[in-house]
Amino acid sequence: MFLHGTSIMHSPAIGQQRTTRVRQAAASDASVRDHASYVPTEGAVAKVSAWQRRGAEICYLSSHRTAAAAAIDKSVLASHGFPAGHLYFRAHGESYADVARRWSADVLIEDDCESIGGRANTAASELDRSPGRAVPCVVVPEFGGLAHLPDDPAEMVRKGARHGSRWRLMRYLGLQRR
Repeated sequence: MFLHGTSIMHSPAIGQQRTTRVRQAAASDASVRDHASYVPTEGAVAKVSAWQRRGAEICYLSSHRTAAAAAIDKSVLASHGFPAGHLYFRAHGESYADVARRWSADVLIEDDCESIGGRANTAASELDRSPGRAVPCVVVPEFGGLAHLPDDPAEMVRKGARHGSRWRLMRYLGLQRR
């Protein structure tokens, strides 16, 4: 599932309307690149915690391409009380869809990428148009938070593959494709 824009956001976005948040990101406001100061979107920590309590294995996917840069995201998650989980990032030449498939995600939760051009830039769009294992996607409005999603992850992955008694959720953490 996306972090940047989906479950975390640049700190000046706090208290702003979603449309203002999107404009800040689209304008490449300096705060958008200050990943260490990111904060949760509305309901993100509570929702991910609810999924974990119901048996979901929480996985995070960073937009960063190095372990050192992805460690910043891991620190932000921990400092705001997100549940512990695996943190993945794309290797050189790898797409977000490649990572979702490589780690056998049952569902990919991401935002609609409004600030960078919309649905055509989502991993969901890439998964739809590329060969390989299907990964169900839940696309939420960018910077709109996660509070509106169901507490039961099974409601989001009814058609997804089951891994024993645990569901693997993918938190997609990208703001922009690089």
